[in-house]
Order: sequence, then structure tokens, then C-alpha cells
Amino acid sequence: MRLMPEQVRQHLAQIPTRSLEHPLAAANSASALRSAAVLIPLLETRESWHLLYIRRAEQDNDNHSGQVAFPGGCFEPDDADLEATALREAYEEIGLIQEDVQILGRLRDVISGTNYRIRPYIGIMPWPYPLRLAASEVARAFTIPLHWLADPNNRETYEHLGPSGAISVIRFQAYAGEILWGATARMTVSLIQVLTGLIDSDRGR
Repeated sequence: MRLMPEQVRQHLAQIPTRSLEHPLAAANSASALRSAAVLIPLLETRESWHLLYIRRAEQDNDNHSGQVAFPGGCFEPDDADLEATALREAYEEIGLIQEDVQILGRLRDVISGTNYRIRPYIGIMPWPYPLRLAASEVARAFTIPLHWLADPNNRETYEHLGPSGAISVIRFQAYAGEILWGATARMTVSLIQVLTGLIDSDRGR
């Protein structure tokens, strides 16, 4: 059975989005948190559904330099809302035109270790697509199959003691030479948990 966008939309609509991934971190650093948003691009190839990631360019004095991430960034005053932030950043970073994205919903906000409150939006994009990477911000764009991401053997979880207390850190095995971990890995696993039954169904098509 093929995974259908409307099924994804329905599953996302059931998420209690007012809750947070890490309330402890939010409570201890609420005054310092900056609002941000990312787009989690969902795309279909001939074989299966994938998520699209970027690897950020190496930059001095950037805590996210060289990390695997989703397209996204900080809320700006001209943005109508955080969904607009995610779509604007996706256009600026990878050349994904807003009209080419079908937003299906969002996940719970995530608190990053660098004091960002990140709102993840799920959007379907056409594929193949003529990506245009902003060289100053993005070193590479690549995709990972949902089936691979959903396999628990491809990731591990360990405890990290930070200033706000102990938090669980998720780290995936290398895929195509890239390491997915941290807040982006958390968002990925959250989406996988929402779509688990749908991914299993899609696998059998």
C-alpha cells in the first residue's frame, strides 16, 4: 500500500503541538530561547519515501557549522509566522520555491542545546527537483529513505548531562558518509514515531 499525503496530514493533526520535546530545558532557559523553524522535506522516489537533509557549510563562530540539519533558521520580523520562516529559509538555502511545497502539518516544538525553540513543519516537495544550494550556508543536500530511518538498529540513544539536566541524545549510524544526531535526529525520530504504521504499509507496496 502506498503512503498517502492525506494519511500523513491526519496523523500529524493528532499531535498535541502545545507540548514540548524537552520541558526541562524550556523551564530553565525560557527567557533566552530564540524562535526558529525548519522544513522537513518529504519526497517520493520510484522506490520509496525519503527525507531531505542538508549539511551546513563550515563557518567560524557558528555552533551549527558542518552539521546535518533540515533547511531552516531564525524567525525574522518580516515573517508572517513560523511556517513562513521555514518556507523562506528553505528557499534561501536550497532554492525550494514556496509554491512547490505542500505543508501537511507540524511536530512538537524542539528545544535545542543552543537555546533555540524550533518548530518543525512537514512538507511534501516534488522530486527530482532543481535544488540551488546557497554555498555560504549549505555544503550538501541529500536524502535518506524513511525505511532506513525507521530501523532502530540504525540509531542509538545516550544520556548527556547539560546545564539544564540530563537529556537523551539520539545519534544515527552514518548514511552516505553523513552523521545525523542532536535536535535534527530528535525531530526525525518524532516524525518516524508518528508515521510508523504508514511506513510499514508503504514498505509493502
